[in-house]
Amino acid sequence: MSSKDRWTKGSERREAERGNRREAYERLAERFAAEAAVPLPTFLTGQARREHVRATILEDHVERIDHRAEGTRAKFDLLAKSLFAFFRGTALVFYRDMAGTDGAMPEVLLLGDVHPENFGIMPNIDHAPIFSVNDFDEAGYGPFSWDIKRGATGFVIAAREIGGFGDKKRRKIAKAFVKGYAAGMEECARDEIETTHVYRMDNSPPLIARLFENALTDRKSWLKDRYQNEKGDGFRTSDELTPISSRRDEFQKLIDDLAEARGLEPDGLHGSLRVKDVAMRHGQGTASLGLDRYYVLLEGPSEDTTDDWIVEFKRARRSAMDGLVPSPRRDFDDEAARIVHGQRVHLPDGDPFYGSVTIDGISFLTRERAPFRDDIDLDDLDYGEWKDYADICGRALARAHARSDEVGDIDYDVEPAILEAMEPRHVFIDDVTCFACEAAERLRHDHKAYKRDHKRGAFERLPYALG
Repeated sequence: MSSKDRWTKGSERREAERGNRREAYERLAERFAAEAAVPLPTFLTGQARREHVRATILEDHVERIDHRAEGTRAKFDLLAKSLFAFFRGTALVFYRDMAGTDGAMPEVLLLGDVHPENFGIMPNIDHAPIFSVNDFDEAGYGPFSWDIKRGATGFVIAAREIGGFGDKKRRKIAKAFVKGYAAGMEECARDEIETTHVYRMDNSPPLIARLFENALTDRKSWLKDRYQNEKGDGFRTSDELTPISSRRDEFQKLIDDLAEARGLEPDGLHGSLRVKDVAMRHGQGTASLGLDRYYVLLEGPSEDTTDDWIVEFKRARRSAMDGLVPSPRRDFDDEAARIVHGQRVHLPDGDPFYGSVTIDGISFLTRERAPFRDDIDLDDLDYGEWKDYADICGRALARAHARSDEVGDIDYDVEPAILEAMEPRHVFIDDVTCFACEAAERLRHDHKAYKRDHKRGAFERLPYALG
């Protein structure tokens, strides 16, 4: 048997094994949603929990490890250095702990990866800055409480690791997030603001208004300082970028297809949509680190080098919630189409370049990289600002959820259903806060076990079951 045949046979066995594990967790989710007492991975302790976490992380990275994808080792190193990075980069571990839970809760289109750094400033349809939820990679339909629980857990972990706060203050910050969500949902039920309202420079709370001010960067200097070569007709070579100019024609076709799908015409706002250069982007992201990513330089409206656009092509991946939520599956053409659906539901009049394309049979997400795309610097916040920020994020999430029946695939009035499900309100807030604190502590132990495994080379190659 040739080496190619052995690799193909091994690849087929690996995919079958991954499919078996996914199906096993889907059956677990279905049973937990339907029965009274079925053990979830949260019941595991000690060595059994360590092996579960290791197996889940390996399974989630089989392709990257198998192909020795650039950035894979860097991701594993990053996860070892920081509990917050570990939380962000191991969503599958988090959601397998929740498999099938909260099946009686109202369903919405979930963001899927709510935490303090997945809210930020991004371009809207007019290429102007807005603030809202900003990462839709894990989007999918499920109980509204899943986003609140992950968001509250993220705030607890970040408030400890980045803010340096003790238990009481961490709990109050998490409560501020849940209370903000409830207040935001009440606003949507009363005023129906979710259809058009989004935070802009002119209507933001002071903390976010400052973020807008700090994020505003001149496009000309941003392009010149970070991306363009000396002539401005292509990308520079750097640790972050490797120009692949030979693929301009290929990406011009992809841009043309994207423009047709999104209804973008070559005009004064979008420019000529002519591809000037293409580059591979290295070392970006946390969960997606190690997956292919490209930057495309487009000629801007003025046809000179000062106002060009950069469109990112980011490989799409399966949602960590897939098969685990106690909700009916929705069919999408591919993973990028699911992510695009999430962005269009959650954001009114979002980024015009947000779309999906296929490269060599693989699904890629597209979006604009703007000079003002930014998120808040958590290191700079004092305790009062942490609570303010948590409240703002909770309200922004509520507005995104409330659009699930306006634009998404929900056929009942979301706001009153969620408000009723949160009663009695003080109990709901306390339940979510307690969940978040327990989940954060469990993840702290998981991280300790992960670092032990990482130090011993557990993630350098695949075990026999997956290898």
